[in-house]
Amino acid sequence: MKRIGLFLLTNIAVMAVAMLTLNLLGVGSYMQGTSLNLGNLFMFALVFGFAGSFVSLAMSKWMAKMSTGAQVIETPRNQDEQWLLDTVRRQAEKAGIKCPEVAIYDSPEPNAFATGMSKNNSLVAVSTGLLRFMQRNEVEAVLGHEVAHVANGDMVTMALLQGILNTFVIFFAKIVAYVVDRVVLKNEEEGHSWAFIITDIVAQILFGILASIIAMWFSRYREFHADNGGAYLAGKENMIAALKRLQTMQPGHLPDQMAAFGISAAPSSFGDLFKSHPDLADRIAKLEATTQDQLKVA
Repeated sequence: MKRIGLFLLTNIAVMAVAMLTLNLLGVGSYMQGTSLNLGNLFMFALVFGFAGSFVSLAMSKWMAKMSTGAQVIETPRNQDEQWLLDTVRRQAEKAGIKCPEVAIYDSPEPNAFATGMSKNNSLVAVSTGLLRFMQRNEVEAVLGHEVAHVANGDMVTMALLQGILNTFVIFFAKIVAYVVDRVVLKNEEEGHSWAFIITDIVAQILFGILASIIAMWFSRYREFHADNGGAYLAGKENMIAALKRLQTMQPGHLPDQMAAFGISAAPSSFGDLFKSHPDLADRIAKLEATTQDQLKVA
């Protein structure tokens, strides 16, 4: 129920932001009589495409805390929490960013994630399962991987990419729907017919699949860079050891909003094209072939 409530809240916020923006920009209807106004349609697609992406980004820390139950370490209660804070502070300083909030969430599955709307307004969280089953040098590498995501600006970059993809999905889906409705079916009535609405939905699903392939390809590419950054911040051997440890564990589940920024992910049900993370064996091989002077953040 909590996830359904968060989903509905996010979509209400997206609709409100998009409608307000369209009104402020004075963008009229993209359907004018029986004609399609491409300028208005593009602005409509642009606003709705980026509204969803950036509302999710702006709410990402709050959503992460709500959906996983992550508790931010304000005052360390024990040596482990103090070590986590000190480690992230040290890595953030080395990466040249403000120290993220550090949190722990209760889950038997080993995972960690980073989120936040900017390099200097972010959150790094680890699961209790990861802390329980990994050695400290391995946890340090995982933290380095997540700090590297933040320092590389991956959350913002993914939001920008998703906004662009959303824009073109909406834009071209409505053009296809218009052609089917007005040219193929020769509908001459004003407004949206059922043929337009149904075709629009189907086209958005199909174009959305193609967009997801592009987004997941970029996500996999970005994971290699986060591994590289983690090796720079925590040591190459530690990063390799952490990835090898993950090979022996069942990947932890994360909500969709954070899944792309986790240290690992469950295999995709739809094949390699839809995986957010490369295979661990490929990540290990990539790091082993990387020389010390090639390790860096951003």
